[in-house]
Formats: sequence, structure tokens, C-alpha cells
Amino acid sequence: MLLGPEHDSVKNDALGTERHSKGIRAQIKARFRGWINQRIPPAREVTLDQRRIFIFPSRVGFFFGGCLLVMLLAAINFENNLSYALTFWLATLFIVAILHTYANLSGLTIRAVRAEPAFPGQQAEFHLMIKRSKRRDHFALHLKWPNSSETLVNLVDEDSVIVQLHMAVGSRGWFSPGRLLLESTYPLGLLRCWTLIDLELYALVYPRPLASTDLHGLATNTPDGAAVFVDGSDDFYGFRGYRKGDSPRQVYWKGLAKQQGLLTKQYTAYADRSVWLDWDMFAGLGTEQRLSHLCYWLLEFDRRGQECGLRLPTGVIEPALGEKHRDRVLKELALYGKERRSR
Repeated sequence: MLLGPEHDSVKNDALGTERHSKGIRAQIKARFRGWINQRIPPAREVTLDQRRIFIFPSRVGFFFGGCLLVMLLAAINFENNLSYALTFWLATLFIVAILHTYANLSGLTIRAVRAEPAFPGQQAEFHLMIKRSKRRDHFALHLKWPNSSETLVNLVDEDSVIVQLHMAVGSRGWFSPGRLLLESTYPLGLLRCWTLIDLELYALVYPRPLASTDLHGLATNTPDGAAVFVDGSDDFYGFRGYRKGDSPRQVYWKGLAKQQGLLTKQYTAYADRSVWLDWDMFAGLGTEQRLSHLCYWLLEFDRRGQECGLRLPTGVIEPALGEKHRDRVLKELALYGKERRSR
């Protein structure tokens, strides 16, 4: 079946309408972001007050309101005083629920504590502290970021509590989880009280480790940590058979006197355990590939317990061992060419 020009015209009109609607939605989202950023600016710590809290009837609340309207119409129609009393009593209950739902969030302080580093695709752990300013209990507080885990908090016996949220991180560098949603429908579920706060909390994302078969420029004839025999050293290693040309000072004369044969003393030094990871080892590769290979070999040397240093165009880290050194090198790799900020 052949489609004529009219079908193409209808299809183009539909595509144009879809693009127009997407453009309108994008404008609405941009305006909302600008408004919310002005009303609740980013901060390390936020205390909830009237300016930062929003409240609106929930689905149950809208159903409850519809039932009240029907009850009011029935009371008017039948002129029944008991129906009036029940309707207005339930309406008063709804108004009182507004105050209690708002008070359940009011006065809370949310503070960014720390974020654990992670590799791309892993779940980073974000630590938050929730604290109350007055001796007031808070119930059924739901916290979550977009696409993160969700947690439920009750502040009854404690003045503050630390919660953890987990969220999958993206590419290397600093990862921001976005605005935190804190909401509650306590006590009756008729109203939803919520806030959207932007905590200055960032998780450090390391490069994705990328294995490689060998490390060019690091090979040596002497295995790392192997003994190297050096004449005149003070570190005694053992004996070997006498060879023509050995120094008389190294001959084991006592052994010869004991009829053990002519032996020569061996002295040793040890190969340096430090290795260097250099940016130029992976010449010809892209930036992300280089960083991924360097990250892999750093973790490999750390697993072996071998000292490792790093040379990048932006700086040098001397060889060392330990968790702090590993984290320092990983941070340097993660922030190569990226914005630097405190957590």
C-alpha cells in the first residue's frame, strides 16, 4: 500500500507537535530549577522552615475532600443537622492535620556528612545527619535522591541520627546526587509535606580500572625485591664455590682450615622495591584509557604490597605504601583535568 503526501504531512505535524511539547516541558523544568535554586540555594546544612517546606493534599486527601463535598451536598439536600455536624467535624480534622503534617518537618536540620568514593557503576554511600532543634518527635520521614535507595527515619529517642543512602555513580570526577527529597504524610496520610534540598555533598568517582597484559617501561632484569650480589657490601648472604679472580678478602679461610673446601663469601644488596607509574607508559592512547590503565596497575601494585609512585603532567607523587597513599593516587587520577573541590 502506497502512502501519499497527506500521510507525510500528518506525520510531520505529529513530530512537530511532539517537539513543541518537549520544548515546553524543558522550559517548565528550567524555570522550576531556577525558582527552587533561588528559594532553597545549595548549602552544606539546611534547617527547614516555612520557606523551605511545601504541603499539598495527597491522593487520599483529595478523595477525602471529595467525600466531604458529597456529604455537604447530602446534608444541604436533606437538611440534616447530624450530617452537617459530621461534615464540619471531618473538615476541622483535615485542617488540624495540615498543622501536624507541617510540624512533622518544621525545625529539622539536614547536614551533609560525607560521601564514600567509588568506581564507575558502583553504588556510592552518602552519609547524612538529621537533627531536631526542639524536643519534638518526628515520624515517618522518607528520604531519597532520584534513582537512589530510600530510607525511613523516626526521631523519637534521639536528638539526631545518621542515615546512609546508596546511589549508582557515573563517570570519573565529582558526582553530585542532585536534590534530596524529604517527605512525610504523617499523621493521617491526608496531606503530603515535602522539601527538595541541594546538599553540597559530592562523591569522588575513580577511573574505571582497565587491565593490560604488561606495563611498558617498567620491565627490569632484576625482579623487584630480589637479591643483587655486590662486592664489599656489609649484608652477608652465604657461600659459593671459589672462582678464579675472587678477592682474597672474601675467601672463607676458616672453612678451608676445617677442610670444607675453598669457598667465597657472598654479600648482597636488594633491588629497589619502588616502581613508577608514568603518564608516558601508554602513549598513543586517549586520556580516559591512560587513566584506566594507570588505575588498574596502581591497584595491582597495592595488592602486591609494592611501593608505587605516579608521574602525571600535572604533578608527581613519590612512591609509598598504605591505604592513604593509594587513595591519594586514586584521587589524583580521578581529578585529572577535572574541577577540584573539597568534599
